[in-house]
Amino acid sequence: MRNILMVCTANICRSPMAQIVATHLAERSGLSRDVRVDSAGTHASKGAPQPDGRARAALEKRGYAVGKGKSRRIEPKDFDRFDLILAMDRSNLKNLLALCPLEYQPKLRLFLETAKQTGPEEVPDPYYGNAEGFERVLDLCEAGVGGWLLEPA
Repeated sequence: MRNILMVCTANICRSPMAQIVATHLAERSGLSRDVRVDSAGTHASKGAPQPDGRARAALEKRGYAVGKGKSRRIEPKDFDRFDLILAMDRSNLKNLLALCPLEYQPKLRLFLETAKQTGPEEVPDPYYGNAEGFERVLDLCEAGVGGWLLEPA
């Protein structure tokens, strides 16, 4: 079983969107028994509802099943539990590096690192924007997820 953790700032927009897309793709690809995906935030408030309503709307518009979730902050045990920890942007990667024990730092990567596209290297935070920003984040999640799920462990 490969355990992948998606990480953004508050765990209400980008990382839960990536988690939902990854879970959907894993099921569609017959990998749901081999891959477990979760999400967390570097500065998440415990128990805030996720995903954000605008993220939920973008996901549902494209046919993704969105359950009820609660945001959570990354915990020290996550660095051991997860095989791969994917930061949505460099700021979150920097925060993860500061929290992560040296032995687990090779698990930390940028989410879009394996995206089969040219374009941004980071997933922008859509929180203070409009619905188009959430659509763009969903585009990037769809582009980025496949590389990580299909990459050998």
